[in-house]
Amino acid sequence: MAMSAGSGRVPWVADERPLADAPAEASPYQGYVYAYPHKTAYRPLDPRPALAEVWAGEVVERLFLYLHIPFCEMRCGFCNLFTRTGAPEELVAAYLDALERQAGAVREALGDPRFAAAAVGGGTPTYLSAAELTRMFDLTERITGADLRAVPMSVETSPATATADRLAVLAERGATRVSIGVQSFVDAEARAAVRPQRRREVETALGRIREAGFEALNIDLIYGIDGQTEASWRHSLDAALAWKPEEIYLYPLYVRPLTGLGRRARDWDDHRLTLYRQGREHLLAAGYDQVSMRMFRLPGRESPAEYTCQSDGMVGLGCGARSYTSGLHYSYEYAVGAGQVRAIIDDYVRLAPEEFAVANVGFRLDDDDRRRRHLIQSLLQADGLDPEAYRARFGAGPEAHFGAELEHLAARGLLERDAPAPPGGGSGGPGRLRLTAEGLARSDAIGPALFSGRVRALMSRYEDR
Repeated sequence: MAMSAGSGRVPWVADERPLADAPAEASPYQGYVYAYPHKTAYRPLDPRPALAEVWAGEVVERLFLYLHIPFCEMRCGFCNLFTRTGAPEELVAAYLDALERQAGAVREALGDPRFAAAAVGGGTPTYLSAAELTRMFDLTERITGADLRAVPMSVETSPATATADRLAVLAERGATRVSIGVQSFVDAEARAAVRPQRRREVETALGRIREAGFEALNIDLIYGIDGQTEASWRHSLDAALAWKPEEIYLYPLYVRPLTGLGRRARDWDDHRLTLYRQGREHLLAAGYDQVSMRMFRLPGRESPAEYTCQSDGMVGLGCGARSYTSGLHYSYEYAVGAGQVRAIIDDYVRLAPEEFAVANVGFRLDDDDRRRRHLIQSLLQADGLDPEAYRARFGAGPEAHFGAELEHLAARGLLERDAPAPPGGGSGGPGRLRLTAEGLARSDAIGPALFSGRVRALMSRYEDR
């Protein structure tokens, strides 16, 4: 699960082609499947279930805690996150008040939860001042009972907000990983992506992060920006590698809905694939392991308490956060357009405590969607799918439920059975299912093609707002 700032996330729009044709025939860039189902498949819940009922019987001893801060200093041209710019201090204060009320309602519903990992995303969490960050951590620990210094915790930042005082708060409160959205070390490309930053500002921010002593630094880069060439892409890759980050994410550029930019030509797909392959080979040669299409990590940097999104529950606090139980994924309202986001945040900060004790918008997973979630989240990782783990959870092997889909991928050279370990490390072995290098490159088409018909129908009826 990726929560990196400026990731260019966009919902997949279902096309009319048969499911089996989608991965090979469609554009390789359908959409980033960072969660299944996507929020555009969520609908208002009627009646709204009480959180105490939603979490009854759920395992709450190993949860993932996610805090959402929906504020940024600017809106990047590629951004599809739930965020607003230029929030005044009084709105930030009101948002933290609401976060406190929500945390109280969630804690009451869960009883005595235990958290194995945490993340703070957005938006840009470090849009908050050092004092506001301190208040956020204080209320979270006091109300939820989480000991954030005792678990792996990731926090997102940006070059403009990675100031020494803010980073000092993150370090003191236990952040183990800081992710910074650089996107490009070439000033002209940053401007083309509507991210008006200068390289010297980026380098200063990276220096501060390293000086603060976090266990892991992640740098986000984007390929497919207007004017970007193979040479300039190599320049950004080398500039990132100079900092020896423990992780690097490579994101393809997506055009954000509601911008009026329209569709790009097919040659843009070819260009992005070329840059992806160049970046992949360059990072593998530099000693990084490929974890997914986007994520590359230095060997030995795995966290002992990494969140397993196929099975573990997630508790989301904040206006744009989602929560996962085994039967229901839920959140507050969702939007992309600036006006709608502002209205939703304005409503959120005025909610009474009892309004946080129910789930408002969500998606109820049936058995098929639970199996699909496990399949998608596993296949889109370089390690692939362990059939025995799947069988232990669902009572039959993946071929029993998805034989046609898996055979289609294998026949087109996108999936290996009895897969060896991937280049640079990872798991392999008898019966293991893993995407080939070409399959991994097409993760953004393979993932959406495996969505259920119900999810695809809901997403196709969603209207961007």
